[in-house]
Parts: sequence; structure tokens; C-alpha cells
Amino acid sequence: MKPFNLQSLVRPNIWKLKPYSSARDEFSGSEGIFLDANENPYGNLNRYPDPHQKALKTALSETKGVPTENIFIGNGSDEVIDLIYRIFANPGKDSVLICPPTYGMYEVSANINDINIVSVPLLSDFQLDMDNILKQINENPSIKIIFVCSPNNPTGNRLRNVKTLLENFHGIVALDEAYIDFRADRSYLPKIHNYPNLIVMQTFSKAWALAGARVGAAYAQAEIVALFDKVKPPYNVSKLNQDAALDALSLKHEESDRVCKIMNEKEFLMEELEKLPIVKQIFPSDANFLLVQVSDADAIYNQLINKKIITRNRHSQIENCIRITVGTFNENRLLLSELKRISL
Repeated sequence: MKPFNLQSLVRPNIWKLKPYSSARDEFSGSEGIFLDANENPYGNLNRYPDPHQKALKTALSETKGVPTENIFIGNGSDEVIDLIYRIFANPGKDSVLICPPTYGMYEVSANINDINIVSVPLLSDFQLDMDNILKQINENPSIKIIFVCSPNNPTGNRLRNVKTLLENFHGIVALDEAYIDFRADRSYLPKIHNYPNLIVMQTFSKAWALAGARVGAAYAQAEIVALFDKVKPPYNVSKLNQDAALDALSLKHEESDRVCKIMNEKEFLMEELEKLPIVKQIFPSDANFLLVQVSDADAIYNQLINKKIITRNRHSQIENCIRITVGTFNENRLLLSELKRISL
């Protein structure tokens, strides 16, 4: 693998960018008479939050075993995705490679940032089409970024050959591990020091039960994290959301208990769904959801909607498939009860 040159991947205007210096950058103490940021002197949330989320990064560092300088905190993973485009891809010039069916925000954010999309669909077993990917990156030097999701959404499976991708692509590999806490032993997080082009994205939305708080994280070499910090808005994660994430990390046993319950319920759901005539196939899943091929996805989805049970109709991406998130004990049994009543 040829030597990694980060500057060659970064948009020239971003490399030269002088970041905004906030009041809390110039003075980071917690005590004093604060007359520097034009804040209201009254109230409980009157002060700007820590722009660098130091307490949260320290707690994450202890939990994940990653130095704080390798951690970026974003307003959900969606902010991280957007920043990757804004840092590494020139609008109207550069390209991103994505592998559908996968998380839709890679495409949406590319379109917002005017980045050309090179699409290499997954194979029939929902694994990376490495022959076609390597062909595309060898023939198309405009590809600066590859987004892959493992476990993948909406298919649920872990992706093989990520190592091959990292070793054969000289641009940025953004590996989305939103669901990795359901299979933490398979994370690429320990490999960020081996691969300077690797960005691992994780989130508090899934296993940590904080989808409403919008806290995501990116793990990468310190030089890449510094670029994130340079480009992000100064106060991108509110104090409320930082505190919510800190509280969750302080109660890790609750996260572990929830994950255990979800995985047990997933096994139960799989066993019961396999008994239903309307179910044709349940795809392997390493996440907190199941991709289920049924006899008529549109009809089944709509009948469940009429009973106020909301699944995700993925028929437009994968023929006659619905995606079912694992719910609580009671929610899963209500779902099965309604599915048993459906005859097509």
C-alpha cells in the first residue's frame, strides 16, 4: 500500500481553513464571571456547552479504549456523514462509492453536497461485490470516499472484505457501525491506528437508547479528528445531549441488560416468524432488527399499519421485504398475533 497522504484527500479550502474561535475556545475554565459570550446571565441553560465535549470524550475513551484525540462527537451520525463529504469531496468534481441496499443518508448527503455517486450494489448474499468495487476505484480516480455499513442497514448482516477495501483503496473508508454494540466483538475500532484512511462511525441511538438525543461519534487518526473539529459548528452538541450520553455511559450495565433482552427477543421473533405461511425468508442479522421476505410486503405492511403496528417496508429496495425492529416483550407478541391473522 502506497504511503498515505492526508492532505491530498482534503479539499484545499478546508486544509487552509482557519476555524472559528468561540468564546469557550479562548477561555475553557468552569468558574468565573463570564462576560465574554453575550450569554444571558440568568437561567439553568444560559451558558454555551463545551464545544469540544471533553467530559464525554473522556468517558467514551474509558468505555471504548480509544484515546480522546481519536474521538469526534457529532450531532448524530448524520452530521458525521455530512462533514466527511464537506472535508474530503469537492462539489461537482469528486465521487463517493456506496453499496446499496444501505443507509439512505449516504446518498442524500452526497446529493446535498453535489457529490457524484458511484453505485456498486451488494451481491445476492448482501456482501460487497469486491471485484466490481476494485474495478471502479481503479478506473475512477474521482472516487474520494467509500461508505460501508456493517452490520448493514437494512439487511442486518456484517460485511466481509472490509480489510481488503482498506488495503486497496487510497481514499477515505467510512465504516458505519451504528449497530455494532449488538456484536461489539466484531468492531473495527481497534484498527483505526493501523489504517490512516479509516473512519469508524458509531452512535448512541441504538444500543444506548438515545435516538432522541442525537449523539454520534467518529473514531479516526488524530489528524482526521482535527479536521472534523475545524469544520463543525462551534457548539454542535447541546449540553442536554452531552449530559444524556454521559448518564448512559455511567450506567453501562443498563445498556448491557437492554442488549441482552433485545437479542433474546430477536431469537424468539425469528423462531415464531419462521412458522408463519406468509414468511418466505428471514435473513441473518447481527443487528437489532430482522429483514423478512414475505408473500406481499405492501399488503402486509398496510394491514399492520391499520393495527397501528409500524414496520419498515423495504420492497422498493429488496423485493417483498419488510424490516422489523425488535421491540419489547409485549410489542413483539402483539406483532406476531396480528401477523398470524393475515392470510393472502
